[in-house]
Amino acid sequence: MNSLEGKVAFITGATKGIGYGVAESLLSLGMKVAITSRSAERAEEAAKQLQSKGEVLGVEADVRKLESQEKAIKKVHDKWGQLDVVIANAGVGHFASIEELTPEQWKDTIDTNLTGVFYSVKASLDALSKSKGYLITISSLAGTNFFAGGSAYNASKFGLTGFTQSVMLDLRQKGINVSTIMPGSVATHFNDHTPSPEDSWKIQPEDIGELVVDLLKMNPRTLPSKIEVRPSQPPKK
Repeated sequence: MNSLEGKVAFITGATKGIGYGVAESLLSLGMKVAITSRSAERAEEAAKQLQSKGEVLGVEADVRKLESQEKAIKKVHDKWGQLDVVIANAGVGHFASIEELTPEQWKDTIDTNLTGVFYSVKASLDALSKSKGYLITISSLAGTNFFAGGSAYNASKFGLTGFTQSVMLDLRQKGINVSTIMPGSVATHFNDHTPSPEDSWKIQPEDIGELVVDLLKMNPRTLPSKIEVRPSQPPKK
């Protein structure tokens, strides 16, 4: 996939943060990009903000529901006739001691971060098979490093890392490349955080965008299947 111009990407949860930064990077190279949100209004507003950079489509989709994902993929395919790249980025975080974590928080975390990616893959698999495309999931360093208060989030990201690696083995002989990116601290709106100049030491969304582009442009004989990425110089504790 050395030439990205005209290729079509589908990015879940891309109205801000990492997904939005990846969309900007792909649009700058001439790709057509669909971005999703649970809210049609937010998806359309983000698409309007990106229109000056290229051809973009805002799509309402809830990753927790397979039918919603299937409808979103169909909308993209109906508009552009192909799908080359899927980036499963949508995610949530509920952080609390197991004593305080609620069943609703557990379910929302697993349904979004893990089952939601399964649905994204199932909904897009036929299209990616036709295009010999690329699937990228956004996991986290929390998918290999556990911490107090992170039982739901750790479980979802440990699961996502393992899921993606298994899917990579399932699909690589079919010509579909699969990678998972595991970022550390990123300057995003995740978990109700508002990015500020104090986040300058963190990974920036556009940095993940550059990494995605590098993966897509890599010689197809080589597959970086699991990539850990972290701030180079975090503040001293």
